[in-house]
Amino acid sequence: MTARADHIPVLLDEVIRSLAITPGAEIVDGTFGAGGYSEAMLRSGARVYAFDRDPDALLEGADLAGRYEGALRLYAACFSIMDRALTEDGVNAVDGVVLDIGVSSMQLDRAERGFSFQKDGPLDMRMSRDGESAADFVNTADEADIANIIYRYGEEHRSRRIARAIVAARPLSTTAELAATVRKAVGHKPGAPKDPATRTFQAIRIHINSELDELTQALDAAERLLRPGGRLVVVTFHSLEDRIVKQFFRERSGGAGNVSRHMPLTQTKGPEPTFAKAEKAVRPTKAELDRNPRARSATLRAATRTSALPWAQQEIAA
Repeated sequence: MTARADHIPVLLDEVIRSLAITPGAEIVDGTFGAGGYSEAMLRSGARVYAFDRDPDALLEGADLAGRYEGALRLYAACFSIMDRALTEDGVNAVDGVVLDIGVSSMQLDRAERGFSFQKDGPLDMRMSRDGESAADFVNTADEADIANIIYRYGEEHRSRRIARAIVAARPLSTTAELAATVRKAVGHKPGAPKDPATRTFQAIRIHINSELDELTQALDAAERLLRPGGRLVVVTFHSLEDRIVKQFFRERSGGAGNVSRHMPLTQTKGPEPTFAKAEKAVRPTKAELDRNPRARSATLRAATRTSALPWAQQEIAA
């Protein structure tokens, strides 16, 4: 089968164009999901190493891997360890890395995964299906911790009121219960353009899956893995993710005063840039938004790897 019909890859043409794939190029798809990017890269003649921590995604990707006779290799792992996993497999460098950050459509659309309140389901939200669930968190965490998570990762200024309501409503076991609790706490007018539960769900999901830490580590891993001239392409869907990516490219291209956050304060000369200056951010066209409203908040950023050693190695050498 091709990439699932109910999943439309966001900014697909722009991603493929940004990767500048040549026949035989080795590309990492750090977020395999429904396989949309991977299949397009395979059609362009690439050899693809695809990562996903969601066992459902890998199971459903087995058919695609079989049809491309070894050109697609699937890894049941977080993208934060892509360089380590590939090195253990004899792959020491690649020509491109693409990361599509956040929750996938196939996760959102399956009520049993507990990512969305559009359909009632168990309060889960775990991408890897193991570890602490969203229900575990909201039913056991301190009120202050819940408020801090909602404020930090949801950018929700009513976080204390919401946390207080969550604690009072415990135990919560379904997405509908959590959404109703948030709406009652902050007030909700049916038909409003944005459901007030959205930010809380985003925050809890990011916390449960350590998404921002994973992203930061993945960017460092891509820096270590890319060959000179290799391309790093990242698609984000909200400001917290995009801020991390934008800052990474700015720092690693020497645009932050050429000072490394990894270097001692006494260091007078910063490390050599590991990326050329990032290109202008790309947003979806109106035509794409008409086809796929979920693309509305997507931002693509891309840059080319230089020949400089990764920053961590430059620190050691210094």
